[in-house]
Amino acid sequence: MLYQLLFSAVLRRTDAESIHRLAFTALRGLAAVPGAAEAMRRVLGPRRPELAVTALGREFPGPLGLAAGFDKNAEGVIGLTALGFGHVEVGTVTAHPQPGNPKPRLFRLTADRAIVNRMGFNNHGSVVAADNLRALRARPGGRSAIVGVNIGKTKTVPEAEAVEDYVTGARRLAPFADYLVVNVSSPNTPGLRDLQAVERLRPLLSAVRAALDEDGRRSLPLLVKIAPDLADDDVDAVADLAVELGLDGIIATNTTIAREGLATPAEEVAAAGAGGLSGEPLRRRSLEVLRRLRARAGDRLVLVAVGGVATPEDAWERIRAGATLVQGYTGLIYGGPLWPLRVHRGLARLVRAAGYRSVAEAVGADAPSPAAGSA
Repeated sequence: MLYQLLFSAVLRRTDAESIHRLAFTALRGLAAVPGAAEAMRRVLGPRRPELAVTALGREFPGPLGLAAGFDKNAEGVIGLTALGFGHVEVGTVTAHPQPGNPKPRLFRLTADRAIVNRMGFNNHGSVVAADNLRALRARPGGRSAIVGVNIGKTKTVPEAEAVEDYVTGARRLAPFADYLVVNVSSPNTPGLRDLQAVERLRPLLSAVRAALDEDGRRSLPLLVKIAPDLADDDVDAVADLAVELGLDGIIATNTTIAREGLATPAEEVAAAGAGGLSGEPLRRRSLEVLRRLRARAGDRLVLVAVGGVATPEDAWERIRAGATLVQGYTGLIYGGPLWPLRVHRGLARLVRAAGYRSVAEAVGADAPSPAAGSA
């Protein structure tokens, strides 16, 4: 494939963040050409009826979406949906603008088809993101795009004020979101993952939900995104808490701090340094967490699978394990702009081959019944 030749010859030898900026420039250029994005969406977007999914009160044209991290400021939604994603999750957006961690902070481990990032929630803040989403919703085609908004903690805000910080971001962004995600699982903001402990997560999620309800947004779905590095008992506890609080779903999982079993030479891994690892090495643990969540909560939560999704078979495995929606990021980096089209087309073939009328019928087909006595 042309993209694979380009990746091997040029892209893999170029600074990863520079390539990201160039890709974003191209996407924004596409969106600026009248009719171009809509024409691409008609060609590349999921159109087969068996791919349609109803979830979170929305009609998704296909289950594959773009995970948070790619479009941090909600600047490229039109171009990204034109590539064929069924939804786009923007962010992570913090209440206040911040530059993120020092560069370089994004690295490819090509032997593992993986990425290490320690971006640190670099973004222009919730006011700018809200303005961009307001403009998106005013554009032709922008109102119909399914956009999730992923919110996180501002690094400079003390942990004692974390709840207020999340609430500020939630209130600013909720009017333009199809669903909202509380991200407590990035390894690149000091202390953030500590918020996954149930005794700290309960007041945070309760406060965000209460703020949305007070603002007249009781129907806006609220999800939480968790790390793959949680112990199994903690995964169970988060599932129980989500059910108890009436959350709409869980996104499983964020990146991992683990580095075991990599094909990349140890010195190259060490040179990349700290940060979250995404891509193929995350696939097994992300699937394990997904299966555990489904076993614990059954269909009481919408589960969104992300982490190591590279092929239609990966997406199909996640759906049968209990995921209603699937997301990718690293798959796009290694697969190129036609990757969403290939995944959706392959998934449609797998659905038909298995004898299902729709992908929705297969959700949880391989999952055990919920654990007895779970919340």
